[in-house]
Amino acid sequence: MTARIVLATHNTKKVGELRAILAAAGLVLPDGGLVTSGEVGAPEPVEDGVTFAENALIKARAVCAATGLPAVADDSGLAVDVLGGAPGIFSARWAGKHGDDLANLELLLGQLGDVRPEHRQAGFVCAAALVTPDGREEVRTGEMRGVLETAPRGTNGFGYDPILAPDEAAPGAGGRLRTAAELDPEEKNAISHRGKAFRALAPVILEVLRG
Repeated sequence: MTARIVLATHNTKKVGELRAILAAAGLVLPDGGLVTSGEVGAPEPVEDGVTFAENALIKARAVCAATGLPAVADDSGLAVDVLGGAPGIFSARWAGKHGDDLANLELLLGQLGDVRPEHRQAGFVCAAALVTPDGREEVRTGEMRGVLETAPRGTNGFGYDPILAPDEAAPGAGGRLRTAAELDPEEKNAISHRGKAFRALAPVILEVLRG
């Protein structure tokens, strides 16, 4: 079995999330079997693709080339119907600075301030890519649809999780919709865009690890 597979991210939260998703799909990686690009010193490439799939492949290709190991990457974001699919691939830097979750949330909520509840549909989209040293490339996608709340709720997750109430999530107390940030990790992974994409990719990852 391949000793390691590299996840093209510097976000340690994603590592734990991916491990849990793969374990639920029957793929339990040994200690040290999954490392991040940051841990192995791989550079972060310029994500200049125009789709989630393109950006995921750009990241996976760069890490695979830098390490000589199979690499997995994902690119994801929030697509708001009334905004024509925006912020989309610009989700992490919607307010101008990459990774400023609070500023991104505040800007998006301001842009949707006058949008009626029946028009606040949106979805998280994820493309997960696997690239191997022998040139194999695989991409799988997943989506989590829901409605956008008017104010953030919940402390779990990251990004836009506090404002999207997933359609597939069971209601909370009193029938109130819960946001993705109010779900426990197992519940979120079962319905999340990233969970769906990586579960679809898991059999291919297992095949590569087994050689």
